[in-house]
Amino acid sequence: MLIAVRSAGALHRLLDVLPVFEGDGRIAVRFTLVPGSAFDVDALAALERSDARTEGWEQALARKHDLILTASPKGALRVLSGPRVVMPHGAGFNKSLREEGSPHLPSGLDPHYLLADGEPWADLHALAHGEQLDRLTEHCPAAAARASVVGDPTLDRLLGSLAHREGYRSALGTGERRLIVLTSTWGPESLLARRPDLPRELLGRLPHDAYQLGLILHPNEHSRTGAFDLSRRLAPALAAGLVLARPHEEWAALLVAADAVVTDHGSTALYAAALGRPVVGAYDGGSELIPGSPMAAMLASAPRLTEGLPAALRAAEARDTRRFADAAFARQGQSLRRLRDELYRLLRLRPPAVPVDPHPLPRPATVPRRPAAFAVRTQVSGRRIGVERFPPDTSEAVRHLAAEHPEADTRHTQTAAVLWRRARNAAPAPHNSAWTAAGWTERILDEAPGCRTAAAILTPERCLVRHRSAGPLSLHIEPCRTAGRVLRADPAAVVSAVHAWLGETPRWTPPVTLVCDTGPLTVRVRLTPADEADLAYEL
Repeated sequence: MLIAVRSAGALHRLLDVLPVFEGDGRIAVRFTLVPGSAFDVDALAALERSDARTEGWEQALARKHDLILTASPKGALRVLSGPRVVMPHGAGFNKSLREEGSPHLPSGLDPHYLLADGEPWADLHALAHGEQLDRLTEHCPAAAARASVVGDPTLDRLLGSLAHREGYRSALGTGERRLIVLTSTWGPESLLARRPDLPRELLGRLPHDAYQLGLILHPNEHSRTGAFDLSRRLAPALAAGLVLARPHEEWAALLVAADAVVTDHGSTALYAAALGRPVVGAYDGGSELIPGSPMAAMLASAPRLTEGLPAALRAAEARDTRRFADAAFARQGQSLRRLRDELYRLLRLRPPAVPVDPHPLPRPATVPRRPAAFAVRTQVSGRRIGVERFPPDTSEAVRHLAAEHPEADTRHTQTAAVLWRRARNAAPAPHNSAWTAAGWTERILDEAPGCRTAAAILTPERCLVRHRSAGPLSLHIEPCRTAGRVLRADPAAVVSAVHAWLGETPRWTPPVTLVCDTGPLTVRVRLTPADEADLAYEL
């Protein structure tokens, strides 16, 4: 069997199909790269990462294959010898590309690509929904005669991974924050092309301890731009904690982990809708969006990101997105079984007797950067302190700057009112020296005259804080315990809250218990005179 690919995105879709052949020693799978795509270099790299057996295009042309599987009708696929199957490489047919094929027609429905000498060259079009079959019948009835509605293997993999949602959020460090995922297709009408500053803009407005922001880019955008240039362009947002999903599997795990999506006209948002995620529209795709498509219907109904995101999210949560996904995905949970029947029919073989199920998505491997500096807004009301943290360049009104020493930029460590350091747990080298928490906090106040509070974060529940007026104090942070779960706030946020309270409370007597509101969590914090064990703690 030959898997013919033109792009990394098409390869990733086809990899979701391959479980239909598992356990069958009669099937040998080979991959080939179809020439002529602007994204073929990244497709070749993706093939190499998959550890698949490949053969060159000329070699693929020279032999007859028992089955040819592809996820795009473009390219010289018609010259390959053997039964040919075309899978969609997205959630239906929602876009048209003016520079390719017939104007105003999605390439997946375009007779220019589906016919050779007036006849369909594919033996099977495996579609996800009857609506796609109706549209294919309208635009290319000859190809529609060879189509079957089997469902969407990628969607079934997402649905089959829902039980792993907590594991994905744990790997991403989401905690109790709301994970908002931006989804952007590729090309000049994509969200990132039209609103390139949106990730940084949202990060500057959303409190860090209440929200986490992710970004899913179309694989073609990864291919066109490259990882190096993407990292350069998104550097400020990545430094503020943006999660940039990798284009294979990780994007899907991010959708499962998400609480809501902000999208353009790319079909990724339809997968989010199938998971029941609220959808906010940020750009409608201009002339690329096909009127009457499921994506167009969803964007017409979705709240728009015109003012603040929290208001748009509240409006989106009041609407059921699954009905739009139901117009794009049929046979949910059945795709691999139905597809296996169709493929083995073309192979003229009896399918294996074992059940076929989608593989759960792996946990995300991308670890978002932990911001090293924050602009902090606090509100002190008696012994209760509310704290919100933003990137240092935020336009929000804030009270002080807090930075991690020495990870933050020098300009931030030199101007921060609060400096903190996290204890390292690595085993010491044979020859080593270490600061104690007492020694490091005293040194920082000596070397940084603008710093008012130095804090050594010893554990998630213990800190040593040295304040210029109040002196050294031990902080004991009680975790939240609810419904059998333990929830912890970032100690660095609690340190900023304590700093604000000390600044507004010149006279007090320890011990004292404060209440700190940070994001969705409320924690109790006990301040006592510095404990000897905390003072001597090695950092």
